[in-house]
Amino acid sequence: MTIKTLASSLAVALSLGIAAAFAQAQPASAPDTADATEAVQLQQIRNATVKITYGDTTFLVDPMLSKKGSYPGFEGTYRSNLRNPLVDLPMSEKEVIAGVDAVIVTHTHLDHWDEAAQQLLPKDIPLFVQNLADALMIRGQGFTNVRVLSKAEFQGVTLSQIGGQHGTDEMYAVAEVAAALGEAMGVVFQSPGHDTLYLVGDTIWRDEVDMALADYAPQIVLINAGYAVMDGFDGSIIMGKEDVLRATKAVPDATIVATHMDAINHMALTREELKDYVQQKGIADRVEIPEDGATLSF
Repeated sequence: MTIKTLASSLAVALSLGIAAAFAQAQPASAPDTADATEAVQLQQIRNATVKITYGDTTFLVDPMLSKKGSYPGFEGTYRSNLRNPLVDLPMSEKEVIAGVDAVIVTHTHLDHWDEAAQQLLPKDIPLFVQNLADALMIRGQGFTNVRVLSKAEFQGVTLSQIGGQHGTDEMYAVAEVAAALGEAMGVVFQSPGHDTLYLVGDTIWRDEVDMALADYAPQIVLINAGYAVMDGFDGSIIMGKEDVLRATKAVPDATIVATHMDAINHMALTREELKDYVQQKGIADRVEIPEDGATLSF
C-alpha cells in the first residue's frame, strides 16, 4: 500500500427514583453495570459504521457514508483493483444520521471517516477522537465540538478509550508503514442499568485487549473482524475469525458481534465464511454477524 494512499485514505440510561439518584452519585470512572436491565441497541450500518444506543443516547461510530465505488481500492492490499466501498448503504444518509447525539471516530482512515461524513454531519455535533492529531485534523474540517477521549461521561454514558495496534509488529517495524497505519482506539461503553459494550476497533489481539476484557468484563464485544490484508506481509491489520473464537473463550458470558466486513477491498474474511466457521467451532449461539441495516438488542 502506498503511504500517500493509506495515510490519506487510510443510552443514555433514563433512571427513575433511587436509580437516578444512585447514578448521579457515582463517579464517571466507576459506573454500576452489575444489574443490567435496560436494552442496548446496536445497528450495523456498513463496514465499521455502527449506531450504538443506550436509552435515549445514540452514538454513530466511524461514519463512512459515501456511495458505492466512490474511491479507488487501497493500493498494495488484497483486491486493490476493486473500488470502495464495495456496497451501497442499506438506507439513506439522512436515515443514518437521524437521531445521532454524538459521533466517535476511532481513527481517520478513509474507511472510518470519509468526505461524505464530513459534509453531511452537523459541524457542531459532539465528536470524540483518540488524540490531539485527529482532533486538529477534524477541527480543520470545520467541526467545532471535537473532544479527545480518554475517559469521559456523555449524557450518562461513560466512554473509556482502549489502546491497540493497527497491524502486526512486522508491519510496525517498517517506519513508513507504521506511520501510515498510525493509531486506532477501542472504546468501552458503560451506563447504569445497561450491558457494558467493548468496541474493539481496528486492532489485532494485543495485551490491551486482554486487559480491557478482564477489567471491564463486557457483556457485548464488537469486533472488527474482516481480516484486512496488506501485500507483502503475513497476518492482518485487524482481527479475524480466530480472534472471534478467542473472544468467546476470554469472556464466556459475552455476546460477540462481528463488524467491518464485506464492504472494503482488503477485507479477506466474509460474513458467509465467518458463519461457516462459528458453526464448525460450535459457537454460533455466541456470535452475531449482522447484515447491513440490521439492529440487535441486548
